[in-house]
Amino acid sequence: MIPWADGTPGVVRLPSGRLVRGRGLRRPPPAGAPATLAVHLAGRRPGPTTCEQQWIRWRDFWVPSDYDEARRVLVDAHGRAAQDRVEITCRGGVGRTGTALAALGILDGSPAPDAVRWVRATYHPRAVEVPWQRHFLRWLASPRRDAD
Repeated sequence: MIPWADGTPGVVRLPSGRLVRGRGLRRPPPAGAPATLAVHLAGRRPGPTTCEQQWIRWRDFWVPSDYDEARRVLVDAHGRAAQDRVEITCRGGVGRTGTALAALGILDGSPAPDAVRWVRATYHPRAVEVPWQRHFLRWLASPRRDAD
């Protein structure tokens, strides 16, 4: 599989060099190569797509309903971004998507505060919209016995 090309709309480069696209589902997909894996952040299971999809139950302006499941999906997406075109989506493409992109930055080795600054500078200035989303990122960054 061929990863995203630099300059693709919505694509950000993680510190490791992996490329991931964030976008809002209210807008049509950008022109060019489609995603091979879409991670949907939504309160309800999304409809069918043209690519493989994973779903994290995550209501607007909130955090994932199951932190451990969200971590599992995001770890998988992070690993797959090395060779696949991974896309992170929510309805608006800002808060939940920005939080998930910051989470990928943490999984890539950035401390939580740095990941928030990075995603706001490279993806959207309002990414990680509410304090409890920052709490989720701190949880994700904390040392865990079952870490990969």
